[in-house]
Amino acid sequence: MAVRVTLCLVFAAMLAPPVHASTKVDLNGSWRFRIDRNEEGETRGWNTNLPPATEVVRVPHTWNIGKYDDYEGVAWYFRTLALDPAVRGQHVELHFAATFYKSRVWLNGKLLGAHEGGHTPYWFDISSTLRAGDNFLVVELDNRPTAQTIPGLALRLREGHRIWYDWWHYGGLVRDVWLTINQDGLIRRQRITSTIAGKEAQVASTVFLDKFPNNVSRGKNDFQVVATVYSPRGEVVGKPETATVAAVPGASTVQLNFSIAHPELWNLDHPVLYRMAVELRDARGRLLDTREDSFGLRTVEIRDRRLFLNGKQVRLTGMTRPEDSPWEGLAETAGTIRNDYDTLEKLHVRLTRPVHYPQPQLILDYADRHGILLIPEIPVWQFSEAQMKDPKVIALAKQMYQEMIEEDENHPSIFAWSVCNESEATTKGGRAYIDLMRDWIHRLDPGRFVSYADNDLAWGPDPKTEAANDVDFIMMNAYFGTWSGSAEDLVPRLQQIGRDYPTKMVIISEFGYPGIFSPDSATADKMRIRTIEDQLEQFQKFDFVAGAIFWCYQDYKSHQNLWPGHQEGYVDHGLVDEYRQRRPSFAVWEKRNQPVVFANEKWVYDAKGNRTGFEAGLSGRPLDEMPSYPLCDSVVGWELRDRDGNLLASGQQPVPDLQQPVLVRGAWAADPSLPLHLQIAFLDAKGDVEGATALDAYPANSSGQSVEDMKQTPH
Repeated sequence: MAVRVTLCLVFAAMLAPPVHASTKVDLNGSWRFRIDRNEEGETRGWNTNLPPATEVVRVPHTWNIGKYDDYEGVAWYFRTLALDPAVRGQHVELHFAATFYKSRVWLNGKLLGAHEGGHTPYWFDISSTLRAGDNFLVVELDNRPTAQTIPGLALRLREGHRIWYDWWHYGGLVRDVWLTINQDGLIRRQRITSTIAGKEAQVASTVFLDKFPNNVSRGKNDFQVVATVYSPRGEVVGKPETATVAAVPGASTVQLNFSIAHPELWNLDHPVLYRMAVELRDARGRLLDTREDSFGLRTVEIRDRRLFLNGKQVRLTGMTRPEDSPWEGLAETAGTIRNDYDTLEKLHVRLTRPVHYPQPQLILDYADRHGILLIPEIPVWQFSEAQMKDPKVIALAKQMYQEMIEEDENHPSIFAWSVCNESEATTKGGRAYIDLMRDWIHRLDPGRFVSYADNDLAWGPDPKTEAANDVDFIMMNAYFGTWSGSAEDLVPRLQQIGRDYPTKMVIISEFGYPGIFSPDSATADKMRIRTIEDQLEQFQKFDFVAGAIFWCYQDYKSHQNLWPGHQEGYVDHGLVDEYRQRRPSFAVWEKRNQPVVFANEKWVYDAKGNRTGFEAGLSGRPLDEMPSYPLCDSVVGWELRDRDGNLLASGQQPVPDLQQPVLVRGAWAADPSLPLHLQIAFLDAKGDVEGATALDAYPANSSGQSVEDMKQTPH
């Protein structure tokens, strides 16, 4: 039989006066699964009864690992829900965080609906379809691409031929599945916007409410909405605000306004988060639903072709990270996400797109908490003009953006949206698509910028025809030395772009070195190192280049851009391989992208020649270099160890501001021990290491003199 989840205790508990009127039931875990090579499932009644030869899988799940690794087509998921009769009369929804790619969903043989798109959330009202006892839940998925899917066949690459996109087709229930149970009303969405003027932050919280007349009430109801803002330390900011709305069946909207005096601003080194908690109550004061969202107060501006965060100019670097691994594919667990992003934090990532498709909330939350600016996009990748003009593609793109923005809009880490990657933006139809999507996004989210990743700029198109004129800033994919031409072409192209688009800020949205341009992985990584060192040096010379994003963190699975003769495998493109094993380029990137610079490190001696301390100069990178951004309320920590790693001495020195260079000092009691290893690390206000250096002293050499070696190393 189908995998069964019993929810009797959950619903029975709701018969008592609820402490919390809204309940969430996790549907992750064991499901039944079967592929459908001949597309016969519905004909054979799989949507109403469990077929034979199913297998147990754990959701989130993708079938494209293991024996169905390269399977494109239809597959089915099954689960039985055992519900208590107490659920009758309550509003129950079935939610999917993401399913790849086209879905149809049945409950008890009734088709609930369908959804297209592999990375955005959707839900169904299942209240009237539930029945007492067992309920049979079925999901059919199809991961095949067409010219009209997003992502789809990349027809710009080779018009008329079947081309897959440059990552893997991970079909499945790839993110969380859950139920929600409510009575009378619920908070569908909360949109938090803010304006900051002087020392006052005006915070507008717009709360969207949906009521479902097909479940409980068919008439108008009076709802009370109570919103409370909490400071980063959990203190109530001002008094709670209350509004009453006479809600007709369906969706209603109420706006509440708050004033926050002396706001703490969200910044890269101080990612300060406030919290908005909202209660929905009926006319009798009975609690119906609650919702909480974190938000940050910050300003992001583009002025004079430069990027400003909270009024201060920043120039940032970072990299992309495909959602991919040999053990999870697209169905990533929290552990994999956290491990990768902890590593990206060590790599000083402060800017990322972060890849070609909408991201799970865990990643956006991480960026909020760690101070990373994001430019999310939908996977319109290598589309031809015909595809970009297609009404079905346009409608699907608008749907995906609305789903993504309504889910993600409160994240302070997001400062811009991207509408496509490497598509035919120089054509009339392509430019019309970009203009349409720009206007659509500005309507949905008027407070953020819009751009797209353009690879035509590397070839010097006629600036009069380029959609780059129409977006808020330019994003340029720049693979000079490989896809974009010779490495020597980079500087002339940037000079020309500066002349052709004299009012536009530029972010290098991709650069890097694909392994297929070298005979083997080791040789490729040497070229990757050269690309990092040489091209970042060139990018930073152009003051209108506000950032550079490296492609990419790890190797990812694909049918494209592989070694000659390979039909599938992992694209050699990362600082780490698919198993997260670090290449030499990892350490080069880590050291090169430190936002601080140590200089003139030296030992300090007493009158007897014993080492009794050290001195080192420390400064932030200036704005004519990248990365460069303000760093305040930081600390320099140091540790002195002997040959066996035993700690001999340690200390810390506060660094209130790095606008001016500072002298770092440490001291200890004289100790003739040799060898000695001194590690000095700069930690930002979050406690993350943003730069490090080391001093070593070794025993006497043959001439009787001790040997000292100073070296800069990443922590």
